[in-house]
Parts: sequence; structure tokens; C-alpha cells
Amino acid sequence: MQTLSGNNEAKSRLFFALWPDDATRLALSQLIDHLDSKIGKPVSPHNFHVTLVFLGNVDQTTIAAIKQRAAELSVEPFQLIFESVSFWQQPKVICLTCHTVPQQAFDLASKLDRIARQCGLQTDTRPYVPHITLTRHAQESSTETIKPIVLRADSFCLVQSCSEPEGVVYRVLQRWPFTQYGHQ
Repeated sequence: MQTLSGNNEAKSRLFFALWPDDATRLALSQLIDHLDSKIGKPVSPHNFHVTLVFLGNVDQTTIAAIKQRAAELSVEPFQLIFESVSFWQQPKVICLTCHTVPQQAFDLASKLDRIARQCGLQTDTRPYVPHITLTRHAQESSTETIKPIVLRADSFCLVQSCSEPEGVVYRVLQRWPFTQYGHQ
């Protein structure tokens, strides 16, 4: 989504995320198909992701600075095991959450949050909780037992949220593989 600021510079609505591979997207889609039909509007499989840091509306100059700093990060691959279906009342979503989160996930989110703040952006101050939103506009919780879904994190992305006639679409603007950056 692009908006114009007071200085007429285009801004993009952005966030850092882990981007699932096609096999994980398929598993998530199949899970939604087996959940109770009263759990809301399913998220498009193309939009599945794990938010690391929400950046908000960002101008092009700040985007360039964020990309440069993100490229300097050193991150080791890790995996997240999503094994719980959770209902979050306030945003009215059904999402997958993890019982245990590896320290690398917290470290990556913290490093990206620090980059955003150094570039003048205000970020969420709540504790980081990795999750994958499955449905929106949910009216009740799901008590489904699921087979765990493993997300192998070997890169992170800068993603743009775009409003389209068919709804919100997420577009990966840049991806940083973990093994190519920093000293391992």
C-alpha cells in the first residue's frame, strides 16, 4: 500500500518476516481445510508468513537504510515447530503458535527491531510471539489437535503489504539467506 506523506515521498507498508516454502504453505492450506468452518475467513496461502518486526509506512530513503543494515546481519538457520491452534480474541484471528521458540528466532527479531529503531521507526514493544495467521474475522476458538508443522528458517524477507481489489497481498521485496551473511 502506498501513501503520500507531507513531503510527497511515497511510503510502503512493510514488515520483516520468515517466508514459508511451498511444502509448508501446502501443509498450512490443508490444515485450514480441516478446521471448523466457523473460524473465519482463511488467509490466502500466498500470504502465509511469520512476522519478525512490523515496520509500518516507510519512505524510500529509510527502506534503503534498512536494507543495507539487514544485509550485515549474521543469522544461523533454525526451525520453528507450530503445534498449537490459538484464538486471539482482540484481532479475532486463528493462528498457529509454538510451545517452544528457539533463541535464534528471538535474536533475529531483536536485531531487526534494533535496525528499525536506529532508522527512526517505532516498533511494537510487546514481547515477540512467532505465529502464522490462518484465518481472520474469527468468531470463536478452535480446539483442534493438529500434527505439528515445521518451518525451516534459512532466510528472512522484507515484505510489502499491498491493497488490491481482491484484498491484501504480501510481496517479498528482498530476501536475505542466513548462510550468506556475517561470519558463521
